[in-house]
Amino acid sequence: MTKDIKLIALDMDGTLVNHDGEVSPENERAIQLAKENGIHVVLSTGRSLFTCRDISDALGRSSYIVTVNGGEIYDHDYNLVDSTLLELELVKQLWKLKEEHNVHFWSSTTKGLFNTQKPFDGEIDQYDWLKFGFDIQDDEVRQVVLDELRSNEALEVTNSSPTNIEINPAGVNKAAALLKVCNWLDLSMEQVMAVGDSLNDLAMIREAGIGVAMGNAQEIVKEEADWVTGSNTDHGVAQAIERVLSFK
Repeated sequence: MTKDIKLIALDMDGTLVNHDGEVSPENERAIQLAKENGIHVVLSTGRSLFTCRDISDALGRSSYIVTVNGGEIYDHDYNLVDSTLLELELVKQLWKLKEEHNVHFWSSTTKGLFNTQKPFDGEIDQYDWLKFGFDIQDDEVRQVVLDELRSNEALEVTNSSPTNIEINPAGVNKAAALLKVCNWLDLSMEQVMAVGDSLNDLAMIREAGIGVAMGNAQEIVKEEADWVTGSNTDHGVAQAIERVLSFK
């Protein structure tokens, strides 16, 4: 391994955090060691800032944080520096799909998070939408919905678990967001190690100088990665960071 890694991008759920949503002491120590070696450690997550800021604070702020699969990017002081919204007409199509199939939905908007259990106070056109999602347990129904979504070139369709579907505007993904971060930091994607477990991590794993899949990752992610680390319950992030640091 000869790449000079200067930025480590970490997915959160299924990657950095365990099944209880916590960062292990092993992962935390490895992150601090990476920072001490002059490496930027950037959270790159499907979560909104509201649901990951506590972990970001606990780890010590980085130069940037990528949220909502790249729909928003924040700087060191949590100032919003980049944002890409889902167009309302697309949201209306997604809403219609939800109604047609009577499936569980969830969403990220600039006014907060809403889902089937936490409905909107107003009409959908009163919100600025960042991401729309479904969670569909029925394999056949999920495939029908996926097929329709993937036929729409205006949408970026991924997942963060096998039953989940995540929808961003086309071109909005973690790789595109990290490219912006690299440009701001005067780095190249070749100097990035990206670690993740799901389809919403696939773009950054493909585009990074080193793409790492978790031991618990979906099979397609493992196939595309340069190598596979331990699982999220076995401090796989720490293992990946230690492997990179060993070559410095």
